[in-house]
Amino acid sequence: MSVSLTPAAVDRARQYIAQQPGGTGLRFGVRKNGCSGFAYVIDVAASAGQGDTVIEADGVPVFIDAASLPHVDGTEIDFVRRGLNQEFVFRNPQATGECGCGESFTTRDDLPA
Repeated sequence: MSVSLTPAAVDRARQYIAQQPGGTGLRFGVRKNGCSGFAYVIDVAASAGQGDTVIEADGVPVFIDAASLPHVDGTEIDFVRRGLNQEFVFRNPQATGECGCGESFTTRDDLPA
């Protein structure tokens, strides 16, 4: 199981974590949402939760809960700037479709819901 961060995502993650008191890494996962099924969740984590997988990406710990892991395995997290907008972008090989607005995605039917 793996998740990777591009150099731009590592830089932004370090800034993001440094801004949060007690932040030790990123929490990355999914939640049920939107018209397609899942939405990505990324936040600052203070510590690992029970059952979390911890992946280190260039010194940045990434905490992934057990329910999310099958849906994000192999994902590359990038950070992009487009004009005045900036955001994390996810390249997920488990995604089989996205909604029209890009806010949610689906994965294979054989993965846990």
